[in-house]
Amino acid sequence: MEQLDEQERAGARGHGVAEGVPRQWPGGPGARVPGAAEIYLEVQRSPAFQEVRRRYRRFAFPATFAFLLWYLAYVVAATAAPGLMARPVAGAVNVAMIAGLGQFLTTFLLTWAYARHARLRRDRAALELRWDTQEMTRGAGQW
Repeated sequence: MEQLDEQERAGARGHGVAEGVPRQWPGGPGARVPGAAEIYLEVQRSPAFQEVRRRYRRFAFPATFAFLLWYLAYVVAATAAPGLMARPVAGAVNVAMIAGLGQFLTTFLLTWAYARHARLRRDRAALELRWDTQEMTRGAGQW
């Protein structure tokens, strides 16, 4: 297991996101070792952490807004335009049923898009931040 972690760590290094996190704290052998709270605050202020957050927000906020807008349009149409929603499309299937099933489809598509975005844009950087933070807290003796 340790060997696998080392291999993953070696593969994730150098991909450019966690470069702003200090690998070790300045000071000599007699310097005060910072506590876990100080380490986490330092990581939170780092450019690497801010980049991961920025990437998350650039996806999550527009996707959430678009999905809520689509959901509200469905609810408003169901209450304000019942004639439109009752219009048959094919046999017993009407516009409301198509739009309702579209809500489910949109949910699955959004989940897939989120997982793909996280895998391609954030996971590696977040994992590298986690490793760096664990290394720093291990030095502080905090878990």
